[in-house]
Amino acid sequence: MKHLWVALMVLALSAFMPGDLSAQGISPQSGRARGPGLELGQNFPNPVVENTRIPFTIGDGAGCTDSGRLYRVSLQIYNVLAQPIAVPVLQGGTGNVAGGEPVDGLLLTCNQYLAFWDGKDSKTQQEVGSGVYLYRLQVDGRPVTKKMLVSK
Repeated sequence: MKHLWVALMVLALSAFMPGDLSAQGISPQSGRARGPGLELGQNFPNPVVENTRIPFTIGDGAGCTDSGRLYRVSLQIYNVLAQPIAVPVLQGGTGNVAGGEPVDGLLLTCNQYLAFWDGKDSKTQQEVGSGVYLYRLQVDGRPVTKKMLVSK
């Protein structure tokens, strides 16, 4: 039974994660996923015990050449069945966006950001169970996805 559960988990993950990480711009050395104008870092701590932070960079980061441009940014957490679980909140705030604001359609300038997730399902407010979860950053319609492990 345990082997069947593991096989189903691997099958579900393979549907979301490409076999070749370079196809999605993930560098095995850095653990960061990249796309044009965005970078998604590995959450920390990983595995998640209570809560976690997710670093991401929009635009060219600190060396931004077009500081007035606004990017539409969303970040969501999914279970392995691709069901949305939660929307992390922006930690610290910046510019016209306050800290604690859900990262869901926010208009952000190029910079480095940090999102916070409390480890709870946003619908039930219950702590999520142990397992593999995916988090997806979408900037102006371009997605980048990574996985995290929750251990309760």
